[in-house]
Amino acid sequence: MAATQRIAAGAALAAACATALAGCVGAQEGAKKGAGAPAPKSAVRPIGDGSTAYTGAQPYLPRPVRLKPGEKPPQFVVFSWDGAGEDSQKLFSHFRKIAKANNATMTYFLSGVYMLPEDKSDLYRPPQHSPGSSEIGFNDEQGIEDTVKQLRGAWLEGNEIGTHFNGHFCGSGGGVGEWSVAEWKSEIAQAKWFVKSWKTNTGMRESSPLPFDYDKELIGARTPCLEGQENFRKAARQLGFRYDTSGVNDQVWPEKKEGLWDLSMQLVPFPGHTYEQLTMDYNFMVNQSGTQTQGDPAKYAEWGNQMRDGLVRGFYRAYDGNRAPLVIGNHFESWNGGTYMRAVDEVIEHVCTKPEVRCVSFRQLADWLDVQDPATLDKLRGLKVGEAPKQGWASFLSGRPAPAPRGVPGAPAVKP
Repeated sequence: MAATQRIAAGAALAAACATALAGCVGAQEGAKKGAGAPAPKSAVRPIGDGSTAYTGAQPYLPRPVRLKPGEKPPQFVVFSWDGAGEDSQKLFSHFRKIAKANNATMTYFLSGVYMLPEDKSDLYRPPQHSPGSSEIGFNDEQGIEDTVKQLRGAWLEGNEIGTHFNGHFCGSGGGVGEWSVAEWKSEIAQAKWFVKSWKTNTGMRESSPLPFDYDKELIGARTPCLEGQENFRKAARQLGFRYDTSGVNDQVWPEKKEGLWDLSMQLVPFPGHTYEQLTMDYNFMVNQSGTQTQGDPAKYAEWGNQMRDGLVRGFYRAYDGNRAPLVIGNHFESWNGGTYMRAVDEVIEHVCTKPEVRCVSFRQLADWLDVQDPATLDKLRGLKVGEAPKQGWASFLSGRPAPAPRGVPGAPAVKP
């Protein structure tokens, strides 16, 4: 897949770092390992041309539970992928296997143009660009077939399918940072349409559908190059999205901004440096080999270890500290010999099987946040980076909670 998070993002991160921002029990309780069983044919109701279908509730999507008074929060870790699609590198299928082996679920941000064949590229009308334009190209029928297979399997395993939009335009001259709210709505509508009409656009009408309604499945995104967040959020809120992960933040508990959960990636220790680094493979690469995606092979192992160790240090800073969710972003790319993919493998294997750790999708994290007592979340947000409650978790969160919404597991019983 095409390289993303370009120099603008790297420059923004460098500026942020210059200011020196100091500082598993499994995917979800009750979740089962393994792929979800396909819905019976009688339960499959095609949508539109049959590219997608209603198949019932998503398998292995656990019901969120409100913390009990004095209960220590779990350590959430979110692994997410920008521009998710399956190509000759087979990284989508690889990380599905790694996730299942470590009782994890993830979020895959699909680029809509990866569902559109090259010969139909003119169907894409990108804001402020001519029809058929794209910075990351389009796909061929084999690539679409392979990507659909991975999306189908990923969803049935409890993973989330988000969006990375379409043409990935960054910088000046029509980049996403210059788009209006209306233009963002057009881009989102097209991203949905490419997913909902891949059978028509490829002619593969006999293929099995994607087993979800994308209008309901799509609840969050990450913008290209982390640009255009202000107007995207306005559009997303109006379209019913629930979260955005396009920002840069410290390792603190999230809050809502403009009605969306701000689940931004974070700054973590950068081994060998005095500044911190964004939790994304692209940004590690830019600070190691610049814009050269294949730098000095003699340094590949060192660079991958640097990313792995930085993410692990960030994990323990939260796990032993404030328990803020750790948000990690990556790409299905073999930059610098694939060293960052190896690093992510090792981080998943190291953290996702630890006690009280849940490696989850953004949807699952948002679900959990939504059912918590607001007073509890306010207390958690008061903890600084790496700060554990001095009096211990039981005392820190022992206050009487506000009534939980009806039906939320863990809520006190309501007398008739």
